[in-house]
Order: sequence, then structure tokens, then C-alpha cells
Amino acid sequence: MTTHAPQSAQTTPSVTLPVSLDEAVAALSAMPAAVPVAGGTDLMAAVNSGQLRPAALVGLGRISEIRGWQYQDGHALLGTTLTHARMGRPDFAALIPALAAAARAAGPPTIRNAGTLGGNIATADPAGDSLPVLAALEATLIIAGPGGARRELPVSHLLAGMEMLRAGELIGYVRVPLLHAPQVFLKATGRTGPGHSTASVCVVLDPARRGVRCAVGAVAPMPLRPLDAEGWVASLIDWDAERALAPEALTAFGEYVAAACIPDQAPDGTPHELPPAVLHLRRTVAVLARRALGRALS
Repeated sequence: MTTHAPQSAQTTPSVTLPVSLDEAVAALSAMPAAVPVAGGTDLMAAVNSGQLRPAALVGLGRISEIRGWQYQDGHALLGTTLTHARMGRPDFAALIPALAAAARAAGPPTIRNAGTLGGNIATADPAGDSLPVLAALEATLIIAGPGGARRELPVSHLLAGMEMLRAGELIGYVRVPLLHAPQVFLKATGRTGPGHSTASVCVVLDPARRGVRCAVGAVAPMPLRPLDAEGWVASLIDWDAERALAPEALTAFGEYVAAACIPDQAPDGTPHELPPAVLHLRRTVAVLARRALGRALS
């Protein structure tokens, strides 16, 4: 049953509180200007800064089906209103360690208790901690649409703007492969505020494919995958033995990743000198990538 909160003033948006995913989709379809909201951490920041004045809100907090997770064909199907605090707990960490680490690093307790996985994705803030993890894990989104429709969309396509949500659609679930292999998330915060990333790196080992996946967050509008660096370092690993690499190889990997994400040459190949702040950021990415791979291999 859908309930509606009263509208007390012209400036107060109407609020719809559906109790199922399909009811939420129906509400969004009926009110194209409505904004879905769960934890509201990003929404309230936008409202308070004057960047957003929603005419209507569709609250997702009463939809129990998207508050937890379930197993499905070697994947974890995560509800999009899972909070960072919930994902940071030990039982979830045993399932998807890198996503749990990102959730624990998402900010102070007030943010972790309210902020949700779906909000992180929908807002697509480059500094969103879950985004490079989802990119490295090659997660997909289950999109709910009108009339009970469901479609699947790679999270990287949404973040890159290759595909967009259609009118009346809502992100219902995130499907994450369960690799049962080492995965590490690290971030640097600098002086940008509690928990706010200046750079983040997720490294995931994929022994079944004898591959390494790496994604870098916060340095670009979307997470970056240095595919050449991934392929190069995977070829150096003895997947049938200890999977160890010499310190020189780890350092070279970090520099390879940093150069791919923050190049010191123009698109036409012309070298150019990076400003000090950008050069520092590039060094930070190199250190994070080196450490993350080293911890994953160890």
C-alpha cells in the first residue's frame, strides 16, 4: 500500500512512501519530476546548497525487498537500499571484502548509517567509494521499469553515460560476481574532508581467468580501468604457485596504472608537464595501486 505525506506548504515537496519496488516505479512513472530517496545524504546536501528543489519525493525506506541481499547463480544480488554501515559488517565482508572496506571508509557514522549503495550509484559522485569496487568486480544493475519490467545494465555503462535510466525506471538491485578470491580497496583522503576520496583504487584477483582487475576512482568523472596494466601484471603472476611478485614489479604496476589514468602527454602523444597538484595525485594513485596489488597477492 502506498501512503502519501501531507503537503504543508507550497515549498514542501509531496512525499510518496511505496512498500514495493513496483509501487515505487509506478509512483515515479506517475510523477516524472519526482526524485527517489533512501538515505538522503547526497540529496539533502544538494537541497541545502540550493542545487536541487524537488517537487516530489518517492521514499524507498519502506521497501523491504531491496534492504538486504541474496545468492543467485554464483552472484550476490544486493538491494540498493543497503546502507554502508550494513555492508561494513563482518558477514558482508566475508562475501565481498572490497565493497565492505569501501563501505567502512565512506565517512563518519552518520553518513554510513544513512547512505546507501543505490544512492552512491545514482548520484555517481566521482569520489563515491563503492564505484571503483563495482567497476573492478564488473557488477551489473537490475533496473526495474513500468509494468514489472526488468533489464540488466553494466554499472560501468551507467557511470560512463553510455546508457541512462529511462523514464519511470529505478535501480533495484546490484548483481556482483562472487569470486572467492583476494580483493583490496584503498583510498587517500588528503584535506578534502572526513572520508572524501582524492583517489581510490580497487584491485581484484580473478584466479579462474588468471586475471587482475583494477579500477581507479575519484580522479575522473567515472572509475577508470587500466586494462593494459591489468593484462601486463597478470602475465607476470605464477597462478599455480605462490602468486608473488618482486617489489620492482609491484612498483612498475603502480606507475603503469597511474600513467594510464593520469597521462603526462596530450592525446596526440605530445609530452607536457603536469602541474604539481596533478603530479602529486598521480604519485598517490601509483602508491595505492602498488599497495593494493601487494596486499591482494599476499
